[in-house]
Amino acid sequence: MPAEVLEVGLDDRSYPIYIGSGLLGDAALLLRHVPRGRVAVISNTTVAPLYLERVRAALGERLALVKILPDGEQHKNLATLASIWDALLEARCDRHTTLVALGGGVVGDITGFAAATYQRGVPFLQLPTTLLAQVDSSVGGKTGINHARGKNMIGAFHQPCCVIADIDTLATLPERELAAGLAEVIKYGLIGDRPFLDWLRGASAALRARDPAALAEAVRRSCADKARVVAADEREQGLRALLNFGHTFGHAIETATGYSRLLHGEAVAIGMAMASEMSARLGWITREDVAAVCELLLAAGLPVVPPSGLDPQEFLDLMAADKKVAAGRLRLVLLRALGEAVVTADFPPAVLAAVVADFTGGSPR
Repeated sequence: MPAEVLEVGLDDRSYPIYIGSGLLGDAALLLRHVPRGRVAVISNTTVAPLYLERVRAALGERLALVKILPDGEQHKNLATLASIWDALLEARCDRHTTLVALGGGVVGDITGFAAATYQRGVPFLQLPTTLLAQVDSSVGGKTGINHARGKNMIGAFHQPCCVIADIDTLATLPERELAAGLAEVIKYGLIGDRPFLDWLRGASAALRARDPAALAEAVRRSCADKARVVAADEREQGLRALLNFGHTFGHAIETATGYSRLLHGEAVAIGMAMASEMSARLGWITREDVAAVCELLLAAGLPVVPPSGLDPQEFLDLMAADKKVAAGRLRLVLLRALGEAVVTADFPPAVLAAVVADFTGGSPR
């Protein structure tokens, strides 16, 4: 599969997204985007055994350090970040060292944050190996770590030199990880790309069967949608907030469950179901629209209801700490129609409380 190249247009900080097969071992491609100096590869215990040697061979003598992290969202924290800083300092990496994130969203986010902060900023490359990372977290420069009181609450914007999405890595994904990535793919269709949404309705079976052409098309269209949004609103002052459809609900679920019971994409899928339900209760979309959203998520192998035992008041309190809160008012991404989302604080709090209560099976205190 020849590589397709998209661009994230940010003037002098623009960078390419490569989508194709066999890209991780392409030495010329990787080294083209290493500005100068040495390279440090950050991966995890799951991905490194599969793909590290391929990347090591491509980088050759430029490789100065390999740091292997534990796998899992629960390790996206300050302690893990500090271990990366420690390794860079011990290896005497200077400000000309390029970090390479080889892994999924957790590896990409924490490596990007390490790159943003080490010696006040060093370059980095994104080599995403999960569907979720390829279509979402590797693109756009959002980096960070989680906190016990909220997901992704500490971080920085730091754009990569490039994103290299090797479709071959999706063949080794567990079924849950593949489905989790499809949640973010579906999000793009729901918030602003109705033709893509219509395509996804007919492509669910091919995507779950890992058809290479279908996966490449899903990655390409998702990245193109995200690149357009990032180019228009790099630091989430307006339009980019639409990319958080389902995330305010989903982040509350992840935080309440200690980042361990659900994958990020699974929590986002539940969040999209909840946001769709709230949109219907506000009279913006129909019951049939909500059913269509849930059917698409279920067809992708995703959940549409939260785990049992969540406290509805805690859920609301966690949502109130979301990054989109402005002047004390919670803003949500909701649907005006399938394929059209808005960011709004214009909703009755009682409607939100009722949706949370119905989905958690309880009542706020």
